[in-house]
Amino acid sequence: MVKGYLGIDVGSISTKGVVIDKDCKVLASSYLRTQGTPINSIKKLLRELVGQLDSEVRIVGAGTTGSARRLAGVVIQADIVKNEIIAHAVAVGQFYPEARTVFEIGGQDSKIIILRDGIPIDFAMNNVCAAGTGSFLDHQAARLDIPIEEFGDLALRAKNHVNIAGRCTVFAESDMIHKAQLGIATEDIVAGLCDAIVRNYMNAVARGKDLQPLFLFQGGVAANIGVRRAFERTIEQKVVVPKYFLVMGAIGAAILASEEVQGNGTRFAGFETADVEFETRAFECNGCPNRCEVIEILREGKVIDRYGDRCGKWSENLEKPSPGG
Repeated sequence: MVKGYLGIDVGSISTKGVVIDKDCKVLASSYLRTQGTPINSIKKLLRELVGQLDSEVRIVGAGTTGSARRLAGVVIQADIVKNEIIAHAVAVGQFYPEARTVFEIGGQDSKIIILRDGIPIDFAMNNVCAAGTGSFLDHQAARLDIPIEEFGDLALRAKNHVNIAGRCTVFAESDMIHKAQLGIATEDIVAGLCDAIVRNYMNAVARGKDLQPLFLFQGGVAANIGVRRAFERTIEQKVVVPKYFLVMGAIGAAILASEEVQGNGTRFAGFETADVEFETRAFECNGCPNRCEVIEILREGKVIDRYGDRCGKWSENLEKPSPGG
């Protein structure tokens, strides 16, 4: 039997998962679009992961992270649920212990993590503006009829510097359209957008941070070599894109799970969870003027988790009948 540890990272745009062994070797990995249905993406992820695993691998620990980490944790019955800052820091410490600065740009948000001796001492997140995120790049690639996989390579072919406004998605797109109407080459415009993304990141996320090498670049946008080169020009340092840049959060969750269980057994519900029916719903509690919105998660029609109430009236009593049910 090979002991495996499952890590799942569910974000607004993508759902990532890995299975690692006790030596942190990745045995299986998957990256999917969440498409607004995190439960379905988690179930699909489980099917893809089990399809990659040898029959001798047995999951003995499971962890979740990401913006939908609680939902994912309830669905798979995770042993540990941690925020993405901790998860990313743990994975970086495993593979790049000398790293001191982590740039991360995902589908809908961006973050920076400052590490010293593998410990996160500072961080910042920007999840209120989509400028420079993966979803914005996807939109621009589609608008220009350029496969997103070729977007970064096209930027490297630029011959002239073009300044693109990058502080807002609306302004950036308007500026790109204006430059195109002036007859400026598409590769120059794309390169200008990559520079604008980094400029916006440095102003909105990294401002005031103590940036020291080694620099890592993670998240879906790290696949764009144009953005990576723009980072290197800006900080005048080499920027490393990890081999598992897409799933570092999931790897961190798996490592945390391995530390949590310590051979004491796992709560993991099994890969057959992919065939179980789950539902989430919300209701407003009228028990007091707070009128809290309470979220319920149901498994096969039975409530298995509630949260959102400030007083604990619902979350601390799962036996209480569900409103209308």
